[in-house]
Amino acid sequence: MAKEWAKSFYNSKAWQRCRASYIAERVRIDGGVCEECQQEQGYIVHHRIILTAETISNPEIALNHKYMEYVCKACHDKFEGHGVNGRGKVKPLCLFDENGQPISLREIDTPPFRTSHD
Repeated sequence: MAKEWAKSFYNSKAWQRCRASYIAERVRIDGGVCEECQQEQGYIVHHRIILTAETISNPEIALNHKYMEYVCKACHDKFEGHGVNGRGKVKPLCLFDENGQPISLREIDTPPFRTSHD
């Protein structure tokens, strides 16, 4: 979730246009696959230069495609300061099979292993 000082930026038309044009560019280049893992579909446009209250108003940093990358949620959450509560290193809840169907990684959804003598 965006910090309070960043909310107006992320809601701005300038950011929405920039984000959409970056995603469209990545889709033209490689179908929009994650630029980090190249395994999953991109999910979020990540700023390679961490935006701060001071840099967010600088369009050369905040709206410049050369400082962005389109990444999947799992890769985005691994970046420092991202993920649940900004701690990063979040484990995904599911993966997707070759047909795009979700495969749960949660223990509660995984049946216990049974041996032949159970």
